[in-house]
Amino acid sequence: MSYLAGVLLTDVRTNTEGPEFALGTVYRANDGKQYKYVQFNNGAGDVASVAGNVAYYYAVSGASAGQVEIVTMDVTDSGGIGAGVFQAVIDDTGYGWIQTKGDATLTTALTAGADGNALTAVGAGADGTLDVSALVTDFICAVAVDATAKIVFLTCPD
Repeated sequence: MSYLAGVLLTDVRTNTEGPEFALGTVYRANDGKQYKYVQFNNGAGDVASVAGNVAYYYAVSGASAGQVEIVTMDVTDSGGIGAGVFQAVIDDTGYGWIQTKGDATLTTALTAGADGNALTAVGAGADGTLDVSALVTDFICAVAVDATAKIVFLTCPD
């Protein structure tokens, strides 16, 4: 894990500019929240990123290509693995930060759920959202803290 000074979590870069940090760089803020530097892919559905929405690891057909630094907001290309929450709009093939740990307020409401529910990308009805976990095989990436206010506690992988 890296400890970086002066990181602006809303800074993004285009594919032409190239990444500012190594992909997969992890930043832990003083408030205990954790962030990861990633590349964005619009996915087959050409779904643009939205600040405050959920990012998923890009895994076409549910099979990971071993590229855990590439994320999408297209739930059909996610393989059911939530990656974090976008800190800014990242253009297709561009670079930026997602939050992976700690409390976060989402832009879009949860698909379903109540306070304390385990949340997953599996079954999310809309791109960039989470749903309540229904099976023990669902990958849990967050817990609803205040479902009505769209506040979750993220537990995404690094």
